Amino acid sequence: MIAITREPSGSFESCELSYIDREPIDAARAREQHRAYRDALAELGVTVRHLPELEGYPDAVFVEDTALVLDEVAVLLRPGAESRRGEVESVAAALGEHRELLRIEAPGTLDGGDIVRVESTLYVGLSRRTNHAGLKALAHLVLGHGYRVKAVPMRDCLHLKSAASYLGGDELLFSPAWVDLTSFAGTRGIEIDPAEAHAANVLPVGDTILVPAAAPRTAERLEAAGRNIRLVANDELAKAEGALTCQSLLFAENNV
Repeated sequence: MIAITREPSGSFESCELSYIDREPIDAARAREQHRAYRDALAELGVTVRHLPELEGYPDAVFVEDTALVLDEVAVLLRPGAESRRGEVESVAAALGEHRELLRIEAPGTLDGGDIVRVESTLYVGLSRRTNHAGLKALAHLVLGHGYRVKAVPMRDCLHLKSAASYLGGDELLFSPAWVDLTSFAGTRGIEIDPAEAHAANVLPVGDTILVPAAAPRTAERLEAAGRNIRLVANDELAKAEGALTCQSLLFAENNV
């Protein structure tokens, strides 16, 4: 496995926010938490390709929103926040070594955080950052590679992956307050602990699931379901509406 990550920006405090109030961010602590996140990936056998800080782009650490990496191709996305669109090209340069590149064009907008892949189905949340034109463009680009795209209604959260994470097999971790399990055909759900509103975004890596350290009760539910858990501190990056999946583009190594 390969993970593309990026160093948090020195202008991190100027990040885009949609659903939480702005509060001071300790930049040094955010960098340390991101370093620990990369270390966790490496210890699980992932090759981490760490990109330098992208000056002038406070949200650039959240590389997931710039691209979707599939087994056959990578799709360069068009983030819904205009301030983030300049992040895409440097990620494209890194991904071009591993995949053929396709691209979402205007007027479509699509954030990677709004895409939950369940085998050959790409569930796309229609959010403040992702529009119907972006969904249709994605469906057109991936159809020939055997994927279908399905829209998912969501509520009160930034991205679909804020509300649901695919765990493999037919299991999904989800927040019933933000998305309905019935939107994901043929899946069984594990509900997050209701006291941990932001716990649904977790990152499976092999047979281990990275879970935010602020969600110990949800971690216990996953352990009770037979999952191997590793807690990762993320509270400083969470002040920028950042979660675990959005800090990396994780994919299997292929020959281009």
